[in-house]
Amino acid sequence: MDFIIEGFRKAFILILNLDAELLGIILLSLKVSGTALLIAALIGIPLSAVIGLKNFPAKGFIISLMNTFMGLPPVVVGLFIFMLLSRAGPFGFMELLYTPSAMIIAQTILAFPIVASLCHSAIVGVNPIIKQASMTLGATPFQVAITIIKEARYGIMSGVIAALGRLMAEVGAILIVGGNIAGYTRVMTTTIAMETGKGDFELALALGIILLTISLFINAVLYFIQKKGIVKK
Repeated sequence: MDFIIEGFRKAFILILNLDAELLGIILLSLKVSGTALLIAALIGIPLSAVIGLKNFPAKGFIISLMNTFMGLPPVVVGLFIFMLLSRAGPFGFMELLYTPSAMIIAQTILAFPIVASLCHSAIVGVNPIIKQASMTLGATPFQVAITIIKEARYGIMSGVIAALGRLMAEVGAILIVGGNIAGYTRVMTTTIAMETGKGDFELALALGIILLTISLFINAVLYFIQKKGIVKK
């Protein structure tokens, strides 16, 4: 019991003293996950709008594919990206393996189906009367799409926040493609796993506290957005 208390004491000292290593790991985690989320949102939201508002032959198959990929195992994504970026792989010449860029690619692949699928659900959940009213008033197809997306904005934001929560807690894929290199590709989740294995609990606990705080904040924002969306309806 004493070592647990001592571990937490040292962890809070690291946090309060703004330890340089701790801050570097946190900032890299936010940079990697934030960049991956931005890329996934920039691709996923427009795609979800197209799928939700247009009818085409492969629509059902694409929706099923997006829903299936929401549960992609991170280690499988990491393995796939590793094979593509390794020296023997087709993109080995880019020398991206064991870099933050490789971690961003892996997390983008994990975030994209979550963003696309949840945003699609929000868009198709908009009351059809809104679309009919817009068309009756002479709106162009683009204006109709913008109107529907505005109505679905709370659901879209919820999907993006949910994807961020998944990324912040992810460890498997980024550990495989990033290599957990000190000062370069070491993020919160991989550091916690490594430090726990070494028996050095201070840094692991400090990062765990920060990660839990971030997760709490993400869930609080998600709850607020969902509650506001429900009240609006």
